[in-house]
Amino acid sequence: MPTPVEITIYTTQTCPYCRRAKELLQKKNLAYQEISVDGDFEARAQMTNRANGASTVPQIFFGDTHVGGCDDLYELHYDGKLDLLLADLAR
Repeated sequence: MPTPVEITIYTTQTCPYCRRAKELLQKKNLAYQEISVDGDFEARAQMTNRANGASTVPQIFFGDTHVGGCDDLYELHYDGKLDLLLADLAR
């Protein structure tokens, strides 16, 4: 049985794109770890480093794979590639 992929999403409280991304993950019954970067300069620096310099939120990771932001997540979903990526990473 494949191991579930650890999903991490870096967010801020007031970000509407963060809410949209979390809604899609919840709709797909995917558990995720949320890391708030509100006022947490160390967490934001970690996010930016992991995201190859991207400093906007949300930044979404499936394991060590950087998915990108909200638009990137929805694009994978609408293209039918989100489930394929998750299945591939769970192997």
